[in-house]
Amino acid sequence: MSAAGATAPAAAAGRQVWRRLRRRPSAVGAAAVLALLVLLALAAPLFAQLTGQDPNAYHDDLVDSARGGVPLGSFGGISAGHWLGVEPGSGRDLFTRLLYGARISLLVALGATAVQVLLGLAAGLAAALGNRFVGPLVGRVTDVMIALPVLVLAIALTAVVPPGFPRPLLLVLVLGLLGWGGTARMVAAQTLALRGLDFVEAARLSGNGTLRIARRELLPSLAAPVITYAAIMIPSNIVGEASLSFLGVGVKPPTPSWGQMLSGAQTWFRADPAYVLLPAGLLFVTVLAFTVLGDGVRTALDPREGSRLRVGTRKERSA
Repeated sequence: MSAAGATAPAAAAGRQVWRRLRRRPSAVGAAAVLALLVLLALAAPLFAQLTGQDPNAYHDDLVDSARGGVPLGSFGGISAGHWLGVEPGSGRDLFTRLLYGARISLLVALGATAVQVLLGLAAGLAAALGNRFVGPLVGRVTDVMIALPVLVLAIALTAVVPPGFPRPLLLVLVLGLLGWGGTARMVAAQTLALRGLDFVEAARLSGNGTLRIARRELLPSLAAPVITYAAIMIPSNIVGEASLSFLGVGVKPPTPSWGQMLSGAQTWFRADPAYVLLPAGLLFVTVLAFTVLGDGVRTALDPREGSRLRVGTRKERSA
């Protein structure tokens, strides 16, 4: 089969999934929100230059020292130079710190999810396709990883690492290495269901080895459930990063993080509610958008959705 012939079915399947996804306005809206958030996060340095604000620059003249550091002015110190006001106590620009915090949250969440998917795929395939020693051993290790208290271990690991180690990379490794158990179990279950199907048996009878069967036959069939599961894990990892930063063992100052900002905002809720509501609102919207998009992707990748879509189209035409 030529390269063009091989890619044609994949392109057709991709267009079909996209058509199903477009029929879900909630998923399209969630994707638009996430695209805007990613663009704003990537453009954080440009916005910092446009507003002339360094996210780590202190402005003591913008806070009322007599009142303990409450921002001067209305609504947290909103002005032409500070679009969302300033941070209580330090006077740092809140808008640029939120954008730089979005970069950290998204980077850690996507990186941790990538590590979880890679390790989960390898472990799940090994558990389902391994021999009578490797398969059960990997399965028991997966059970242990699922049973581990991830947040407690993450707090312990991030607390003992030397301060010079890059904290975003540390969070990616900790969340990824501790959170792959669910992916591995899902992959193992899907692989066991696929292993007895005709196309896999045909590949085995043709003399293909286990690695070749896994790479050429099983991985394409596992793409849909893995993508769906990854879309669900991303918001969990965003919350995990925010939780660790909120507890003081995640991203360290002066690097901004939504969780770190929420931790520092505890004492300012009454004096400056915006300092609490802005990072909390962004965190909520981001997690909700990823969750809604993940549900839409799961439905779009479901073959049964195609049947429902065709039936609905025929009914509309007949009406």
